[in-house]
Amino acid sequence: MSDIEKVKQLRKSTGAGFKDCNAALKESQGNLDKAAEILRIKGIAKASKKMSRNATEGVVVISGDEKKNVFYRGKL
Repeated sequence: MSDIEKVKQLRKSTGAGFKDCNAALKESQGNLDKAAEILRIKGIAKASKKMSRNATEGVVVISGDEKKNVFYRGKL
């Protein structure tokens, strides 16, 4: 697997940025599991935290006709 493919896979699994994933892979010498652990330790892998959140408040409004549509998303 090429380095770019490893970075893509690490980004998909952690949600971290390209540069952070690339640096973690270099530090872990290409080991994906160790790189993911490095990202978790550094606090960069934020996606796992966000996935567990529930949207319990807010409003979504959609209005329109054949020519124009309006979409609003926000807090009450």
